[in-house]
Amino acid sequence: MMDVSAWLAEWGDNLWTWLVLPLVVLLGLYFTVRSGVVQFRLIPEMFRTLTDKTPRTADGKPQSVSAFQAFTISAASRVGVGNIAGVGTAIAIGGPGAVFWMWLMAFIGGASAFIESSLAQLYKTRDADGFRGGPAYYMQRGLNARWMGIAFAVILIVCFPVAFSSLQANTIQATIAGGLDESASGWLPWVIGITLSALMALVIFGGVRRIASVTQLLVPLMALLYLLIGLVIVALNIDRLPMAVATIFSDAFGPNEVVGATLGYIILTGVKRGMFSNEAGLGSAPNASASAAVTHPVKQGLVQTLGVYFDTFLVCSITAFIILVSVPDLAGAERGIGLTQGAVVGTLGEWSNIVLSVIIFLLAFSSILGNYYYGESNIEFITRNRGVLLGYRIAAVVAVLIGALLSADVVWTFADGAMGFMALVNLIAIGLLSGVAFKLLRDYTGQRRAGKDPVFTRARLPELANIEVWEDELSVTGPIDVTTRRRQASKHRDHLHQGAPRV
Repeated sequence: MMDVSAWLAEWGDNLWTWLVLPLVVLLGLYFTVRSGVVQFRLIPEMFRTLTDKTPRTADGKPQSVSAFQAFTISAASRVGVGNIAGVGTAIAIGGPGAVFWMWLMAFIGGASAFIESSLAQLYKTRDADGFRGGPAYYMQRGLNARWMGIAFAVILIVCFPVAFSSLQANTIQATIAGGLDESASGWLPWVIGITLSALMALVIFGGVRRIASVTQLLVPLMALLYLLIGLVIVALNIDRLPMAVATIFSDAFGPNEVVGATLGYIILTGVKRGMFSNEAGLGSAPNASASAAVTHPVKQGLVQTLGVYFDTFLVCSITAFIILVSVPDLAGAERGIGLTQGAVVGTLGEWSNIVLSVIIFLLAFSSILGNYYYGESNIEFITRNRGVLLGYRIAAVVAVLIGALLSADVVWTFADGAMGFMALVNLIAIGLLSGVAFKLLRDYTGQRRAGKDPVFTRARLPELANIEVWEDELSVTGPIDVTTRRRQASKHRDHLHQGAPRV
């Protein structure tokens, strides 16, 4: 009987090799060319729009979260075990050359991130707290395909609150276990799994919201602390840095004898681990992008492209250099968090394992919460039945417990397969809708050339249908009172579940 992990790995590799990888590359290159290399050409605009002021309502309150806040929401989901354990896995099974392909796909994927987040802004809807949206919404409104939106929502729920949250829990368990003796291997996963599940339940059932607030405050600090630790490790091994960089490039174009990886597998590993980390084209970040109050959809597209760069070129690169300057011999290297953990402890000593465990716990737990809310928002797209929502919450908590108990190989391979299906559906949608995003980009750049701060209204592109938020100047610049917003939100939620496109 075939091992479960081996079976999952086989069908996951086939999915990525024959469907997802070609689509990721071809669409990314197509978006890059058609947009005039927007992910490079408008880098100055990315930083400028990041600090844009948030449009306000008539009573002076922000319409919703700002562009920067939406950036941090998506960054909190992106920056997690993918940057630490995921890079370790990529190097262990694909060699240093996988890092190059992570970098390259982050650049190409920047165009995909721009397209999906701009579309999420365009087709977003109002709710009582501001705005919400994402791929399910632009599939329904842009493609008139509610069935596709529901399919995507179901896959996202399996991918993020189930597969990815299981992976976060598994990484927390592996990190803590790595600092203890083997006698703890029997009971520790249960203790960690039950503790994580209990903490998650307290937050999502509304009992201890302070945990979420504290986590959101600490996560940026933990990410910064991790970067500082990485810089210290690189500085202590600075003599090995040139060789590490050279190995990344030399191994990217040929087989790696040390880890036994062929060129095709090196590329596949780099692309998968890169997408797991930066989520470009995956369809997750648009859920956060849609929540931002901006004056033009393109602004959030640019901000989220910057988020891809922050995740891969900064955080993932630090992990790669931590490993490559500390572990020059990768023969028999442990996959996942073990490789990164060994590199940190081997350079800084045992005390650093405690610090790393705290960092990973906070980053992973915040990602678990972010994954849960991505899922809840897509549950609400499908149905407002409170019983379904309760069942989803219970399932999300159980997934965290199970993730802490399973082997790392099973969790990683299941997450890869779920991510592949999710990316496939989203990439098809943004490929079909990319013409709309290019129109938005032309409108934005035209206004910038005229010396204006770009403002979008539906009247600027009257041929677009099913646009809810951008009807007139007032909806962009702010004077909408709270009572009106709630009435609009209720009306549009009712319409959303009828399944008919607006005219």
